[in-house]
Amino acid sequence: MPARDEFGNPGNIPTAPAYNFAAISPSDSTDLTYLTRYVYVGVTGDVIAVDRNNNAVTFKAVPAGTTIPIRVRRINSTGTTASSLVALW
Repeated sequence: MPARDEFGNPGNIPTAPAYNFAAISPSDSTDLTYLTRYVYVGVTGDVIAVDRNNNAVTFKAVPAGTTIPIRVRRINSTGTTASSLVALW
C-alpha cells in the first residue's frame, strides 16, 4: 500500500515542499528535465547555477547540507566544485 499524503497537493505554491527529486549531473550544455525549486548540496564547494534565461551565477563555498532555494535549468560542470547535488521540484 502506498504512503498516504495527508496534506494533499498544494499545487505550484513556491513555499510548498518539493514533490520530486533527482541527482544532478553537472553539464555545460545539457539542461535538467525540469526547473528546480531547490538545489541540495551534499559536499561543500562552488555551484555554477544557470537560470531559465541562461544567466550563470556562482554560489561560492556552499556548505555541505545546504538547500539553495533557486530555480535553475542547469548546473554547469566547469567551475562547479560542490558535489552530491540533488534537484528538487
